[in-house]
Amino acid sequence: MHQTAAFVATVDVLACLAEVAALNGYVEPIVDDGRVLEIHQGRHPVVEMLQDGGRFVPNDSYMDDGAHRIQLLTGPNMGGKSTYLRQVALIAIMAQMGSFVPAESARVGVFDRIFTRVGASDNLARGASTFLVEMQETANILHNATPASLVILDEVGRGTSTYDGLALAWAVVEYLEHQEKIAPRALFATHYHELTSLEGVLPSLRNLNVAAQEVGDGVVFLHRVEPGAADRSYGIHVGRLAGLPRGVVERAGEILCSLEATDSLTSSGPTWAQSDGEQLDVQLDLHSVLEHPLVSELRERHVDELTPLEALNLVSKWKAEWGSDPIDGD
Repeated sequence: MHQTAAFVATVDVLACLAEVAALNGYVEPIVDDGRVLEIHQGRHPVVEMLQDGGRFVPNDSYMDDGAHRIQLLTGPNMGGKSTYLRQVALIAIMAQMGSFVPAESARVGVFDRIFTRVGASDNLARGASTFLVEMQETANILHNATPASLVILDEVGRGTSTYDGLALAWAVVEYLEHQEKIAPRALFATHYHELTSLEGVLPSLRNLNVAAQEVGDGVVFLHRVEPGAADRSYGIHVGRLAGLPRGVVERAGEILCSLEATDSLTSSGPTWAQSDGEQLDVQLDLHSVLEHPLVSELRERHVDELTPLEALNLVSKWKAEWGSDPIDGD
């Protein structure tokens, strides 16, 4: 009886996949053992069903284990960044499960795992804030991804202050670049436009952006993914579309203009200088790193390789040595 039920279930799944593929113009993907993901005119299988006829904008995708391994996606809110990320992951999953895929053509190198860090949620029952959950999920990816993995990261670092979030996002991108034992193919969507300067510094990173066009006082989201970096997020335009009071929108525009003018005239806040080496030097103009022995020892430690007990013992050792010694650089 169980064998019969399993057989009927398998036939049912295959028949449903075949029907969906026939009704929606799916194609048979090429699935191989390579490290190339190539999708021509890919579509999100769910979102396109919810759109009016002909409204969904398809996009191409290309990733490999060389110069297109990490792709940094910037663009406006509501532009389609998250849809694009999920679309790529879903097409990869559908191909590997034996389904046809929503695209004109697709070649999918088999992934051992697909990791995602998307959305925002907390776990109040366990005392975990939204940002802590975000960091835990990111840590899981960085510890377990392999060169055969696909990593989807959506807005890492947005749950904390601007500089902290930018620093974390920057460090995650560098880690994905420099750790050869991980080296997955990764899609990273962000509103931190400072990260786009990493193209040309990190050999595996390429910028993508979701196109938008300003029309009068508004903006039209084209939902088209193109090479290159975006320079604006159009958050105020989205606020207007969401129905914020006119006074709020106008005041936000005034504040934005003032902040952008101030930023262009001053060097306040952190700036990232590109270096000739693999890493980027971070120059903080308000707080400089102090050359205390504890700082030097911290730099030499690989904290992600320590067990909790080793970490506690190390802290106890440092407290015994420098607990009453202020880090003042003297």
